[in-house]
Amino acid sequence: MSQAVAPEAVEKLFRAAKARLAEADIPTPDLDASLLLEYATGLTVLTRITDPGRLVPTGKIERFEACLERRIAREPVHRIIGQREFYGLPLQLSDATLVPRPDTETLVDLVLPFVIECAARTGTCRILDIGTGTGAIALALLSEVPQAVATGTDVSGEACTVAETNARLLGLNDRFSAVRSDWFEAVDGNFDLIVSNPPYIRHGDIAGLEADVREHDPMAALDGGEDGLDAYRALAAGSAPFLARNGAIAVEIGHDQARDVTNLFETAKFRKSGERGDYGGHIRALFFVK
Repeated sequence: MSQAVAPEAVEKLFRAAKARLAEADIPTPDLDASLLLEYATGLTVLTRITDPGRLVPTGKIERFEACLERRIAREPVHRIIGQREFYGLPLQLSDATLVPRPDTETLVDLVLPFVIECAARTGTCRILDIGTGTGAIALALLSEVPQAVATGTDVSGEACTVAETNARLLGLNDRFSAVRSDWFEAVDGNFDLIVSNPPYIRHGDIAGLEADVREHDPMAALDGGEDGLDAYRALAAGSAPFLARNGAIAVEIGHDQARDVTNLFETAKFRKSGERGDYGGHIRALFFVK
């Protein structure tokens, strides 16, 4: 018979968890312990600071312990929690979607002025988000520009369902729809802007990725083929028929792919008109016009 877990002070529980995560070589033990503690117990950082002796009941401690074990086994903290914030929006996750990352916010930053200008000029901006996943890019743009509308496509039906759920929870479902499609296969209509964060990891590099990514992100959203450029070939070759007059396309790229991706789009008669770097100084988003 296992011994019952006794209630424990929230700050003491946090410190012990942080030490365990650090010992397990988790890169951000403080942040992860804090996020998991709030998720499992409902007690915020503010509670820990103002009432560090607050006792956490047995059941919630057990739930917290289960979360810690999953994190120590290298399951990403946001997959344990089941959501992640992107561009200020809380987004639900599933096994069929990538966890939205800060690097992708650079793509939103890059295209937002275009969306604002297009909406001001024409009354709307029609956006196509290829490989929408959680809907992160499209929904971030819709939240910033009330006149914009978006279609998100994904090869995964489950991902489309997640994106539609996120749109509904954010009150954006009247301006967003998701379509299951392999690239442009099921796409219909013309769009002012096409955006995509496609798979761009070289096939040979997959095995060397961190376990958090390699074992938990959907492989279809990671593997960009032998040279990591398969998705960009498909986008460069297939976008033009779906772009309206004065339309544009923007993509997220790997940290060392700016030149190769630019060459692919220029060969397809696009002109690069903008780029944006990440916090590490690498170009992570490119903007093209036809």
